[in-house]
Amino acid sequence: MTTHKLETPEADLAYDIHGPLPTADGCPPLLMIGQPMDAAGFTALASRFPERTVITYDPRGLGRSTRKDGRADHVPGVQAADVRAVIDALGAGPVEMFASSGGAVTALALVAAYPDAVTTLVAHEPPLIAVLPDARAAERARAGVRDVYEERGWGAGMAAFIMMTSWQGEFTDDYFTRPAPDPAAFGMPAEDDGSRDDPLLSDRSWAVSGYRPDVDALTAAPTRVVIAVGEESGDTFTGRTSVAAAKLLGRQATVFPSHHGGFLDGEFGYAGQPDAFAHKLREVLEDTDGR
Repeated sequence: MTTHKLETPEADLAYDIHGPLPTADGCPPLLMIGQPMDAAGFTALASRFPERTVITYDPRGLGRSTRKDGRADHVPGVQAADVRAVIDALGAGPVEMFASSGGAVTALALVAAYPDAVTTLVAHEPPLIAVLPDARAAERARAGVRDVYEERGWGAGMAAFIMMTSWQGEFTDDYFTRPAPDPAAFGMPAEDDGSRDDPLLSDRSWAVSGYRPDVDALTAAPTRVVIAVGEESGDTFTGRTSVAAAKLLGRQATVFPSHHGGFLDGEFGYAGQPDAFAHKLREVLEDTDGR
């Protein structure tokens, strides 16, 4: 693996190249992106593609990538331009892409704006509130997480986030009348460390979950777009957004093993099934006849 830094006027973007460029197998590089997850979150998945040249990167303002734009928010269109700049810096033509969570939102913005940058996109569980029938209620639930975080700190905010993202079905009165969960019930600290800049719990990433996909641009693009959903996600928030996003594009979501973090090993305390997940991803990428 080699680590590189792409300096742009607004950010210095760190990215890692696992394998040779040009690629040894003649396949496009495989770019893996997340949000707010940085490159470290793809260690387990990248290691399961030893035959491929894999690229991972840290989005601006996260991990090793520093911002120079004076902003703290995370906007999919801005991050899409960053990813396009990294792809151009590789000098290896269009890439294949696996994008997870907020990274899947960035990837959808990338394909809409730069349709020549990606040949196949596997967008895993994009958290797109706008595609839900109960979008206003989902926005209210999102705001509730932010409010708990602002009032009580990281542990309480993360407990509220887990309650929101594990809720089955639409956000009804039954959800909103429940008290904020006890952080200890989820193994979270009750103490407030005083910070309020977490990209997951603050409103800094609301542009991500509030993004509206450009359906016309996505369907017109030559990119093969696959919306993926975890088999364990069911009617949770990102399970529902994945199914709805796929329907908008006129297709069904492709079922992957495990849950929202199905490609993770135990390093992050949310272990999925990385072997089975990698097998499914390889199968989808090789299915060149699929749309």
